[in-house]
Amino acid sequence: MALRPLLLAADHAGFELKERLKALLETRGVLFEDLGTTSADSVDYPDYARKVAEAVSRGDADRGVLVCGSGQGMAMAANRYARVRAAVPCSEETARLSREHNDSNILALGGRTLDHALAERMLVIWLEAPFAAGRHVRRLEKMDASAGRLAP
Repeated sequence: MALRPLLLAADHAGFELKERLKALLETRGVLFEDLGTTSADSVDYPDYARKVAEAVSRGDADRGVLVCGSGQGMAMAANRYARVRAAVPCSEETARLSREHNDSNILALGGRTLDHALAERMLVIWLEAPFAAGRHVRRLEKMDASAGRLAP
């Protein structure tokens, strides 16, 4: 199976960190697609969360990264979609656990609330951490079965 690009999107508050993360991904040879925004001009985060979440929900993308001021708004908007598990880590450990235990497929980061060097480390850890499966699978199945989630 061909490797699909990691999807990236940010609002104005996350633009600077998104650009920094893109540079990191380029140096590591990670294939990615930037879905915007393209400047620090004010935009609405749900519009950018939707672009990534819909692609992940449909299965057109495996994973994505969303950046806004706190990461919270992007995660809340993304988690409304079926099969999306957006995590807002606060440490390297929570970034790793969101993959190992929760199979998170979207990483939501705060451009205004995180040290950017920490955000870079969390992204690398999140990209490299495998899903542990096992007992965690039944929990994911329960989440995916939840009603009221948006279809793409």
